[in-house]
Amino acid sequence: MKKLTLAVAATVMMASPVFAGDAAAGKAKTGVCSACHGTAGISAVPMYPNLAGQKEAYLAKQLKDFKSGARKDPVMAPMAMGLSDADIANISAYYASLK
Repeated sequence: MKKLTLAVAATVMMASPVFAGDAAAGKAKTGVCSACHGTAGISAVPMYPNLAGQKEAYLAKQLKDFKSGARKDPVMAPMAMGLSDADIANISAYYASLK
């Protein structure tokens, strides 16, 4: 039974995504983001979503989708276009780290 439990735990751990974004580096890249999403990821304008505390994987997926065109938005597409994969990971880590 113990071996089965360890095997299940190992499988779950391997299936879980691991994110390695650098929140400090991400914060340095969010100057433009703060105009709409607020300096601490809380927007003062209802039409712009709050980013603080969102899941890192969700934020990264949305930015990648804006960049690839899978998600269409005339404001976000050009913002995401210039981001590298590392930038996306770092920005996502930063906003996920906020309360």
